[in-house]
Amino acid sequence: MEENFEKKYHDVETNHWWFKSRRKYLIDLLKNSPKDSKILDIGCSSGVFLKDLENLGFDSINLYGIDISEKAISNSKKNGLTNTFVMDAQNITLTEKFDIIVASDCLEHLENDTKALNNWESLLKQNGKMYVFVPAFMSLWSYHDEVNMHYRRYKKNELRLKIENENLKIIKSSYWNFFLFIPVYVFRKISSIFHQKKSGESDITIGNSFLNNTLLQLLIFENKLLKMINFPFGVSTFCIAKKRN
Repeated sequence: MEENFEKKYHDVETNHWWFKSRRKYLIDLLKNSPKDSKILDIGCSSGVFLKDLENLGFDSINLYGIDISEKAISNSKKNGLTNTFVMDAQNITLTEKFDIIVASDCLEHLENDTKALNNWESLLKQNGKMYVFVPAFMSLWSYHDEVNMHYRRYKKNELRLKIENENLKIIKSSYWNFFLFIPVYVFRKISSIFHQKKSGESDITIGNSFLNNTLLQLLIFENKLLKMINFPFGVSTFCIAKKRN
C-alpha cells in the first residue's frame, strides 16, 4: 500500500469499526481452540490481532506473524511480539507448522494468489484450519483498492474454488459486511465520479466516535447472525477451511 496510506492504516487499525468487528468475529471463532495452538497471522500489520489472542490466553511463544512492511513489523516488535517477520506472503519460509492460519485482507495484495495459497497450505499441520478474508466483488472496485495496491476483489465461489484446489476442505463460506453493502456500493460509485486522487487517500477513517461505535455494533450483530446463516452478498467474503488428511 502507498506509504501515506500505510501510516493512516496503522493509526486507525486498533479502533476502527471495520477492523475491530472482524477481529471480534475471528476471536469468537478461535476462543475455544487449545491455548497452546500454534497460530500464524499473515499480513499481521502491527500485531493487534496477535495481541488480542495473547490477551485471550494463547501462549505468546506460539503466536507468529508475517508482513511485507518493515514498518508494520517494527510496530509489532514494539507491541511485544517476538515471532513477527518481514516476509513475502507468496513465499513464507518459516520452518514451523501451524494449527491455525489467518489471512485477513492479504490475498488480494498478492499477484499470484494460487502460489500463495499453495504455500499457506504447506504450512498447515494435518487437520489445521485456515481463515481467509478478502474484499468482494469487482463492482466495488474504487480508488480505495488502488491506494491499497489490490490486484483483485473476489466472488465467494471464486475464493472457495481456489482454496479447495489446495487440498483444503471448506467448513464455512459466506459474505461479510452484508448490512453495509448498499451504502458502500453507492458511496464508492459516487466517489469514483467526483474523486480527486490525493496520495494516501481512501475511505478508511474512524470519523466521530458515535458513528464508529454504531457501525461496530451493527457488524457485531451481523457476526452473531453469521453463526446461524450465510449472507448472499457483502463487502467482503471469507472461507474457513481445514487441511485434508
